Amino acid sequence: MEAYLRSCRDVLKGCSKNSPGLHVVLGNEACDMDSMVSALTFAYFLSKSLDCEKMPVPVLNIPRAEFPLRSDSSFLLRESGLSQDCLLFRDEVDLHGLHKNKQLMLTLVDHNILPSADSELEDAVVEVIDHHLLLRPTSPSCPVTVEPVGSCATLVTERIAQKAPEVLDQQVAQLLYSAIIRDCVNMAPEAGQVTPKDSQYAVYLENRFPKLPQRGALFQSLQNAKFDVSGLTTEQMLLKDMKAASGGDLKLAVSVIYMSLEAFLQRRGLQQDLCEFCHNHKYNLVVCMTISFNDNKEPFRQLAVYSSSTVYREEMSRALEKAKNNILDLKPMSSPYPDVKAFIHCNTLASRKTVMPIITDFLKEREKKAYQSGNIEDLELDDDSNQDQSESQQCPEDAGIEDDTQFPPTPMNSLVEGCPLDNGLPKISPEVLVEKVSKIASMEDTSPEDQ
Repeated sequence: MEAYLRSCRDVLKGCSKNSPGLHVVLGNEACDMDSMVSALTFAYFLSKSLDCEKMPVPVLNIPRAEFPLRSDSSFLLRESGLSQDCLLFRDEVDLHGLHKNKQLMLTLVDHNILPSADSELEDAVVEVIDHHLLLRPTSPSCPVTVEPVGSCATLVTERIAQKAPEVLDQQVAQLLYSAIIRDCVNMAPEAGQVTPKDSQYAVYLENRFPKLPQRGALFQSLQNAKFDVSGLTTEQMLLKDMKAASGGDLKLAVSVIYMSLEAFLQRRGLQQDLCEFCHNHKYNLVVCMTISFNDNKEPFRQLAVYSSSTVYREEMSRALEKAKNNILDLKPMSSPYPDVKAFIHCNTLASRKTVMPIITDFLKEREKKAYQSGNIEDLELDDDSNQDQSESQQCPEDAGIEDDTQFPPTPMNSLVEGCPLDNGLPKISPEVLVEKVSKIASMEDTSPEDQ
């Protein structure tokens, strides 16, 4: 496989306006192990086809500089004998330029809808393989395989086993097997992640490749690597396993934190770190989902909601607490910070795959209500925003008190370009306002992306 991956770099270097272009296999923006493995192995599978219109190339959907934060993925590559140097990352491939030149085909793995920043690439998508909630409209020109299995790598293994089993060798099998074992929590039913199909293809790989590492030892080594956050800053911990979502004036991050919430909240200067993270990455709110393990190796989940805006923080917290059928079963716990609401996540089976649809539904409903009420100011700004920019960037921890009149450090705005509001409230003419409202109406039925 390494020879193939290195050839992908060569093909990219030689890609000119006169070349056929690339068939990019793109994982999701979290770029976790499942996403990385699915992109690498499915592109490798496609490359063995004799009728490739364009060269299949796997692209990891993060900048190269962020990959060291995926400590378990780095560990797996080393164990599988692959070098990070032969991988291609999002900041190294100009997808929009290729698309503009009509040289791009896209296959999405481990996600089924592109984020708004990539929406213009939609007509380049030719196939989807995913295990998340289906948000993508059906289209006869784009086959979609979406099943609620524990790991997208299970679906990739199934495709390879059915169409070209000869593609599987020890190295490819170890990548796929590791992703399945990791995502399905060592195939333990009590973790709520494994399905019969996951078990079927884990056993299939074990039978074909008896030299694969023993399940328990493999899972523990991957777990140790993933939970190794020693030396990471708060920002790096938040970026390590993060997905984003947005709707109207609200843009948020959902980060999985690999330690107990009590330990996370005890980090020195945490509230200021969260405030600076939101400002630097243009988020209004952060949902932190912590996962740790008790003495019996059982998962223990907790959740925190941070925002310097009381309105955003309370709205998001209520949406999570009142989710349909009380699926998360959140119980409030104490927080040392006024801008952080903390909860015990009593339903340990509810991972981020459960939380993200709740958040996207909340964002869609919030945007819809704002439009129906005609409250344009609510779409433009959440709080009183007649303060100067330096005040808006002040972290509540620095001020020592929570200021409810403060607008979020980086307000996202569906009506006004160029946020944050560098020069105060914009002057909007009636004609522009009508145009903007019409745009919102046209997007009303569009689901926010599940990143």
